[in-house]
Amino acid sequence: MLRRSIIAVAGVLALVLGGHRLIPELGGFTPVLESLLPWLGAAVPVLLVAALFTRSWQVIVAALVPAAVWGVMFGPALLRSPPGGPSDLSVATVNVGVTNAASGRAVRAVSKGRDLVAAQELTPGGPAAKALGERFPHRYQVSTVGLWSRFPIVEARKVDIGLDWVRALRAVVRTPKGKLTVYVMHLASARPGKTAQRDETLAHARKIVDRDESEHLLLLGDLNTATTDRKRSGLVPPLSDAQQEAGTGFGFTWPSSFPITRPDHILYRGLTATAAGVEPAAGSDHRAAFASLRMGEGS
Repeated sequence: MLRRSIIAVAGVLALVLGGHRLIPELGGFTPVLESLLPWLGAAVPVLLVAALFTRSWQVIVAALVPAAVWGVMFGPALLRSPPGGPSDLSVATVNVGVTNAASGRAVRAVSKGRDLVAAQELTPGGPAAKALGERFPHRYQVSTVGLWSRFPIVEARKVDIGLDWVRALRAVVRTPKGKLTVYVMHLASARPGKTAQRDETLAHARKIVDRDESEHLLLLGDLNTATTDRKRSGLVPPLSDAQQEAGTGFGFTWPSSFPITRPDHILYRGLTATAAGVEPAAGSDHRAAFASLRMGEGS
């Protein structure tokens, strides 16, 4: 009985890992499961130990199958080294937390050495906005999202992502290497059985990116979709992910006390990521994501 149970669980685990995109959405449950996909690997050691106790090579081989699938899927993220090299921009994005009394301290730490900082869940005139205003000469804030820059912001406007209130903006920044279009977005939340609105905002984001002909483009923010969420494939590609291209590990950002998924992203087009990672943001339930990027000459 134990042997059959181990083989059955190993088979189901391997199928869920390798074939998760073939599973129906089940009312929004599956995309949320996909957000936690790397953590399914925690069952592998348990299966292997149980298989060893059976002293059956067939059971041991069966338990190794999901281990191999997990390794193929997620091993590269753990073994990847940042490409390094020169960079032209250091950027960060952070959901500061709307009730975070320490948001000013959070952004002061996150913004150190950065050229661009995107923030979400801002309160107008709150501590985060004030602290960033002291650090950067240029800014554009609309509702609860904002962008702060060392370089001049030559164009800026709010962006409609299909919500009843504004949670996105578009800005054009004049850098020493040319113009850079920056979007800051805070998409709708996703919960088990409640992903429809998030999916709609993702579709809006994709349409916005497709219509934008800018050579150099950044999309920063809390997109409420994990790297492994099937719905994020609408954005990556056509955009590239800084963490996937130049980060080490999974780069989980939420919840900050023990991150298990990554809703916060730095996506780009027409640039090259040279390094990426995460760092704490005092008082927030998110960690900040950061990246170094290189632009081509001219725009």
